[in-house]
Amino acid sequence: MSLPNLNITLIFTSYGPPGALNYGVFVISLAVYFTTVFANVTLMLVICLDTALHKPMYIFLFNLAINGLIGSSAVLPKIMENLVDDIKDILYTDCILQVFFITVYATCAYAILTLMAYDRYVSICKPLQYHTIMTPSKIRILLFIVYCVPICSLAVQVYLTLRLPLCRYTVNKLFCDNLAIVNLSCAKNTWEDLYGIFLVLAFVVLPLICVILSYVQILFVSLKASVNARKKALKTCTPHLITFINFSLASLFSVIYNRLNFSLSKEVNVFMSVHFILIPPLLHPLIYGMKTKEISNSLTKIIQRKIHALGFNLKTEQRCNEALSISAK
Repeated sequence: MSLPNLNITLIFTSYGPPGALNYGVFVISLAVYFTTVFANVTLMLVICLDTALHKPMYIFLFNLAINGLIGSSAVLPKIMENLVDDIKDILYTDCILQVFFITVYATCAYAILTLMAYDRYVSICKPLQYHTIMTPSKIRILLFIVYCVPICSLAVQVYLTLRLPLCRYTVNKLFCDNLAIVNLSCAKNTWEDLYGIFLVLAFVVLPLICVILSYVQILFVSLKASVNARKKALKTCTPHLITFINFSLASLFSVIYNRLNFSLSKEVNVFMSVHFILIPPLLHPLIYGMKTKEISNSLTKIIQRKIHALGFNLKTEQRCNEALSISAK
């Protein structure tokens, strides 16, 4: 089967005409996007600049921040463009690319969160073996698998979607997703459906089971430990638990929106469709920044050093100017 014409233009029908409401949503979306970029880039810089944070947990967190930027940048700029444009359209090739990056964002986020749960499991349940298990080479291999396997698997899904002939050209959503493109097709592809189920089992259900098993083991070990050990375990696991639950709920809302038809208001439908793109990339760096003492301390030290260096430079410049003025006299 030949590929459809890649120059086809698709029309979004969920946007209203440009007006006060759209401009207001545009301003909010722009603020959310800039805040998301600033928060994630700041977190990445803190982890890079502080060698004390060059540990497995923070390396995984660094990659989670990169992943959040990929998800936000794949959707929000196009949404903001459509909010103010008269014609809400997108090229079919751009739509397919958006589908690919959104699914990469979702699957890699789950995979990274699973690695972080595994890291917590080894740290709490096998503390004496931690450094022999979580070696730099093993971390590199795990991160390679986290990116390579989803990207290759999703590339196959995109290829299967590209083979479907289109007979409709309107997308009743704010952005492109795989199910929306499949629903535009004139023909049903059994292999596409089966492969989609396989991807859900491999990249959603399996990571969820792994995280649950990790925390069951952590719970058993913590119950046998001292009160101080339980508090320490709770403190180190809380940011990850909040992050994982937040992303899981956001993904669940998105699945409900995509798969089921409820008689909900347009505003609720819009929120459910963009929740997992807007909220997790914004909250994840904020949660870890506030809940993780090492990161907040590192950020404070970096800011203090910058302020001290700036003050020192200003004083040096002032002394040079004074010296020059005295010599001129």
